[in-house]
Amino acid sequence: MQAAYLRALNDFDEWRVAARGLLRAGCSPEDVVWHEPGADSGLFGSSQALPEGERPVKAVPPSFIAMAQTAVNHADPERFSLLYRLLWRLQADRNALDVASDPDVVRLTRMASAVRRDSHKMKAFVRFKAIVDDSGLERFAAWFEPDHYTLEITAPFFARRFDGMIWAIVTPYRSAYWDGESLAFGDGGSKSDVPEDDAVEDDWKTYFSAIFNPARLKVAMMKSEMPVKYWRNLPEAELIAPLVRGAREAEQQMIERIASQPPSRHLKQQARAPHADEAMGEVSTLAEARAAVQACQRCPLYEHATQAVFGEGPERAEVMFVGEQPGDQEDLSGQPFVGPAGKVLDAAIEKVGIDRSRVYVTNAVKHFKFEPRGKRRIHQSPDGGEIQACKFWLDREIALVKPRVIVALGATAARSILGKAATISKLRGVPINLPDGTVLFVTNHPAYLLRIPDRQKQEIESVKFEADLMLVREAIERPALRNSH
Repeated sequence: MQAAYLRALNDFDEWRVAARGLLRAGCSPEDVVWHEPGADSGLFGSSQALPEGERPVKAVPPSFIAMAQTAVNHADPERFSLLYRLLWRLQADRNALDVASDPDVVRLTRMASAVRRDSHKMKAFVRFKAIVDDSGLERFAAWFEPDHYTLEITAPFFARRFDGMIWAIVTPYRSAYWDGESLAFGDGGSKSDVPEDDAVEDDWKTYFSAIFNPARLKVAMMKSEMPVKYWRNLPEAELIAPLVRGAREAEQQMIERIASQPPSRHLKQQARAPHADEAMGEVSTLAEARAAVQACQRCPLYEHATQAVFGEGPERAEVMFVGEQPGDQEDLSGQPFVGPAGKVLDAAIEKVGIDRSRVYVTNAVKHFKFEPRGKRRIHQSPDGGEIQACKFWLDREIALVKPRVIVALGATAARSILGKAATISKLRGVPINLPDGTVLFVTNHPAYLLRIPDRQKQEIESVKFEADLMLVREAIERPALRNSH
């Protein structure tokens, strides 16, 4: 029996070096015992060297590397054994991962999914507390208890998001520290390492009270997006119970009040009641609109989406690309076109020579519409009512950005802009002059290209898509199309 001792809990490169050595020595999975750091090594186990061998090691599919890099962060002590078992099997059968029902493949897939969910929860539930030292320097610290070893893969997100802060995230197994320039990791700690008091906590509670939606909380808990285990680390958690009680009391009072009114009066009040977005008043900047859309309830899609996803790009972009709606990755990140379709779009824009820094990207519908299927969220196309409800926000984006050219990616975007059903094949390739002087081009959504199973047809459609974007480039390179620019 061969023992393999690792110094790190989740270092993929360390595991890979050890695994390759075991493969070269011909050690089968049944003959290898993997030990995490701190495991009992026995009398001589920790000093036992791995065997040497000359057996060739075959390359494995990139999909295995990607899943293994994620799954190695799982807390299951058997993760290293599972990875080595699959690595051993892939030496004999490169297509071993293609059998979705295989127990090892199922387990690896579930591990990777669990790690990604845990990383997402860290992004959602970490709360920094401000610390001011004797010199007046402000630093920030947060305590978090992940289910898996996800600090290392998640900390770069906080480094990008809070690059101007000096902060630390402490977990039981490891800590991360950002000094404004570089990210470093050290030993784990305890909750007592993070201060209880925070100068901005009262402001955060005030904001949370203002945006609290009890229906959204219920949906989040049903979907396990807001586990109760994290409440004790959230400053706003102590407000949830009284806010829920207050919402229930207000709902009951409203029911009693409406029930006591004549029907005609009730209907008149309904007719006079403004939409939530109208009550907010007119927004005058993209930043205001981006903040206001988070409170939008014009259609039911807000109830299940993680957040509204507004557009991104220059405030005065020359061209605006409008897609259908955010996908799964966009819903989680809060940014448009960051998933596979976004990568296709970025590649095509670069290929035809459009300056990406002059482009504004958004969607006709701002909330992700999906159907839960197991642990996956399957995309569903928005209906006419949802498209019309969200046109409120798209119209404001267009009015604020004032693009010279708009590109409708897909039928949903074209319908939103034109106000009627649109057929891509009839509209693509021809510039459409809109009433405000903007020029509209219609083409396929890049997600359509990804769904084409036939490789040859996919290449043909990609060429047509790029040809459409060439027309867009020619249009924005011509002199200004309207006087407002």
